[in-house]
Amino acid sequence: MADLHVIIVTYNAMKWAERCFTSLRHSSTPLKCIVVDNGSTDGTQEYVKNHFPEVDFIQSPENLGFGRANNIGIEKAYQEGAGFFYLMNQDAWIYPDSFRHLLEVYHTHPDNSQIGILSPMHLDGSEKNLDLFFERYLARNTPMNRIFSHIFNATLQDYYEIDFVNAAHWLLPRKTIDEIGGFNPYFFHYSEDYEYVQRIAYYNKKILVSTKSRVVHDGKQTFNKTNHINAQRVQREQRYLDPALHFDKKVLNRDFIPKIIKQTLKLQFSDASATFREYLYQKSRFDEIINLRAALKNKGAAFLHVTRENVI
Repeated sequence: MADLHVIIVTYNAMKWAERCFTSLRHSSTPLKCIVVDNGSTDGTQEYVKNHFPEVDFIQSPENLGFGRANNIGIEKAYQEGAGFFYLMNQDAWIYPDSFRHLLEVYHTHPDNSQIGILSPMHLDGSEKNLDLFFERYLARNTPMNRIFSHIFNATLQDYYEIDFVNAAHWLLPRKTIDEIGGFNPYFFHYSEDYEYVQRIAYYNKKILVSTKSRVVHDGKQTFNKTNHINAQRVQREQRYLDPALHFDKKVLNRDFIPKIIKQTLKLQFSDASATFREYLYQKSRFDEIINLRAALKNKGAAFLHVTRENVI
């Protein structure tokens, strides 16, 4: 049984399927791949099952979203005894030694119990440049490390610590699953990885980037893609769910009531009405968020149905 389990959630993945799964076949590190399909309609299911029979294919009866579908794959890998869980986007592929370099960092780290997430270097689809978002994550950590100076001076280290990396390519050690768990089912799509990283920080674990390990994420290279319609709502709920921050009804009221009053006094009735509707929405989710926060503060495999006793 492979110690490394790769988990991929698919939804209309035909554009990348051949390159994605072929790259896994050529990995120098033995692995098992689990796919959870969220109801593709472009032939993804048949293509993967027919051309990559080694893949453990799970068909979801509905579109569960990114986080909940990943949790299914994580649960299966956990019960099969996986030591490492590699979460990988469908629009992504690896190189033969990508996993070898990641595991080298883990096994040579002076205290790998501190490692919550290990990431490779993310290239864009051209394979010539860093992924635009990944490059931004590195840049905003300049006060923490000097990776760009080290690149300039040809003194690059084997790994660097950063405060965030998106879940297109994540290596999670089993201890991370045991202590932090899976993705929060509160989010259907967007912000699942941000919320997970909040828990990584809450439990004083680290996010490391392996500089020798390179992979590809063929995502859109524009920051405009983050401007989806519910961006502000999702960011607010992410903040409310942060176990490191205080949250109660007083916080909720402070976020909305003064703004509603100010907009009303300025005769901005349309804006005030929109803010009030958002306030009512957040009030309706208050109890759910409070219950989830309680779960997040208990160390363990949150949001996963796993037990150590029945591991294969």
